[in-house]
Amino acid sequence: MVGVNYSIRLDGIEHIRERINELLTRGQNLEPAFQDIGEMLLLSHNERWAKQESPDGQPWQPLSEGYKKRKKKNQSLILVLNQHLGRELNYNAWRTGITFGTPYEYGAIHHFGGTSDMRPQNAAIPARPWLGVSDEDTEQIYQILGDFLTAE
Repeated sequence: MVGVNYSIRLDGIEHIRERINELLTRGQNLEPAFQDIGEMLLLSHNERWAKQESPDGQPWQPLSEGYKKRKKKNQSLILVLNQHLGRELNYNAWRTGITFGTPYEYGAIHHFGGTSDMRPQNAAIPARPWLGVSDEDTEQIYQILGDFLTAE
């Protein structure tokens, strides 16, 4: 994944991290749980994309008036020109982890924002955080892991 991706640390839930490490030590394949998390993240991000809000529920910064005038399609939508960025999110799950994000390099500047001293000169855009997990997502991740880790 070339663009931008998101990592989740299991801080504060020591019992789940210990159980994951125990299962990995015994050779347990956690890929099914990570695939479930990846699918949940796709749904969650699609919902937020439709609402045009960040993982913490904040609306994305509006488009500048100058850009709205130049934008040829989807003029009322933020972070949507050809719908590639939001529509082509993906994940890779494997036995010991998961990555989630976009293959598009420009995903990072839209997430973090840019400044006028960056190249190209039109990189001065506000941050519009779109990648990440909400509190609700975190609870769902814990639930997915908990269900998997307690299943016999």
